[in-house]
Amino acid sequence: MRSPVASGSRRFQLILLKPSHYDDDGYVIRWWRAMIPSNSLAALFGIAADCAEREILGPGVGIDIKVIDETNTRVHIPELLALLKQHGNFGMVALVGVQSNQYPRALDIARPFRAAGIPVSMGGFHVSGCLSMLDGKAVELDACREMGISMFAGEAEGRLDKVLQDAAYGELEPVYNFMNDLPGIGGTPVPFLPKKNVEHTLGLSSSFDAGRGCPYQCSFCTIINVQGRKSRFRSTDDIEKLVRMNWAQGIHKFFITDDNFARNKHWEAIFDRLIELKERHGIPLGLMIQVDTLCHKIPNFIEKAKRAGVTRVFIGLENVNPDNLTAAKKNQNKITEYRKMLLAWKAQGIMTLAGYILGFPSDTPETIRRDIKIIQHELPLDVIEFFVLTPLPGSEDHQTLWRKGIPMDTDLNTYDVEHVCTAHEKMSRQEWESIYHEAWSLYYSPEHVKTLLRRAVASGLPLASLVKVLVSFATTVPLEKVHPLQSGVLRLKHPSERRPGLPQQHPLVFWPQFVWETVAKHVSLAGSILRMSATAFLIKRNPASKNYMDQALTPVDDGEEEKLDLFTKTAGGTAAVTHVRKIAQLTHANHQA
Repeated sequence: MRSPVASGSRRFQLILLKPSHYDDDGYVIRWWRAMIPSNSLAALFGIAADCAEREILGPGVGIDIKVIDETNTRVHIPELLALLKQHGNFGMVALVGVQSNQYPRALDIARPFRAAGIPVSMGGFHVSGCLSMLDGKAVELDACREMGISMFAGEAEGRLDKVLQDAAYGELEPVYNFMNDLPGIGGTPVPFLPKKNVEHTLGLSSSFDAGRGCPYQCSFCTIINVQGRKSRFRSTDDIEKLVRMNWAQGIHKFFITDDNFARNKHWEAIFDRLIELKERHGIPLGLMIQVDTLCHKIPNFIEKAKRAGVTRVFIGLENVNPDNLTAAKKNQNKITEYRKMLLAWKAQGIMTLAGYILGFPSDTPETIRRDIKIIQHELPLDVIEFFVLTPLPGSEDHQTLWRKGIPMDTDLNTYDVEHVCTAHEKMSRQEWESIYHEAWSLYYSPEHVKTLLRRAVASGLPLASLVKVLVSFATTVPLEKVHPLQSGVLRLKHPSERRPGLPQQHPLVFWPQFVWETVAKHVSLAGSILRMSATAFLIKRNPASKNYMDQALTPVDDGEEEKLDLFTKTAGGTAAVTHVRKIAQLTHANHQA
């Protein structure tokens, strides 16, 4: 075995760091408590801890693992450099799960470590997606080469041993490309984070992936080109193991990050095991899952989801115009099934959240306003998350524009699905950006929030939970100027965290301004919380609220459905109804024959 380049105590310092990105003023987006836990960090920590336990660097050579999620923890570079220096620079910095919008910040973090001679490796969707879909040099990957950052493309199960050994021996390779050899994940080390790290997320929640890969071909998606179209799964024993490991440290809430858990072929076995852990072993599971719009057609799926502890479900709705869905190759979404699916979740008292993309080819400000109004009146959705259609590096959309030489924003920091990055045939850049911001205020209008609260009481949805989510989604964009999924509690800033190239504010200017902004924002936030809580209280006290009914909550009547605006306001909607009617007629004729 090669001898590690080490000194002193021979303890390798592995720093797993998930970078954030810069806001519009150039400051790192960081919170006292962040909303979303990082599954990339959990997955890498689990694999790295297994490497340490197996002493992959040699007998007696320990591995100390430090985990930093910059969305909730300050990256104090001088302290990290001092830590590494104490161990003779025997260690490495691994930039984990780096997305395209985080890539500029990741490079800025890496720069002082490389200047000090510290090995740095970078993995995640940006590197993997670019190496998978482009020529290997596009989208600023040469910045890594010039700085001597090792790029890791693919997944780390079964591969981290070599990377750590190469770093310890001073032989880190420029590129580790495993995109054509994605590993199985059953029986591998499970995602896990120590409680001291999980405590920095809202609700003390962690995450895990029960499966990876997706068979669909949505043109805007990077997952299919990074995790592949072939699905790979963890076993039920893996799931039980990670749940018990977390429960041992008091953690029982999880975000299952599978892009579509309903297409996990082991979904029922996993739910059955989680039901057993919940009902027989007393682990009070609280889960959020992501599913498609046809999940309600799977027998017992929604009912078992409820028993397993699912309290929130994210649905890839994306749009209500079939023409837009076709343009995005998302033909698996059938708008004729939207109401049936949402009402099925409502019947179980589970909160529904949906992603909705603005900027498809048929979109204009007028059609977007119309479609939001249709959703409000006809779909029993609780929460909508709006996104700007973005040509993310690693997606087919980006590859197509890149090959055609169509201009796209050169600043990767803006590829956060809330900034416009390329041109639209029917909207100017300003119109597109304006309607994105307007969409939040349209959907979360005071009147519609009242409607959502009334529907919650009528369908048995936990009102307090819905209020918390509605407050976040109704206020984050106007107050914090970031997407709610990037939000948290109490925005934190430091003058040293401003993007290089922008003027650095003097502390005597920065801190008074930051304190004033924080106070003003929280006064406004407190007012929103009080108003929404008071509204919820009054609605709940009203005996008539339990019998509330509107068009969205009305049970599906196939004879009346086709009269809804959902199906009559677009050519695609009318065509969808006609197609369903033809299928029904053919099926009926075949049965008679």
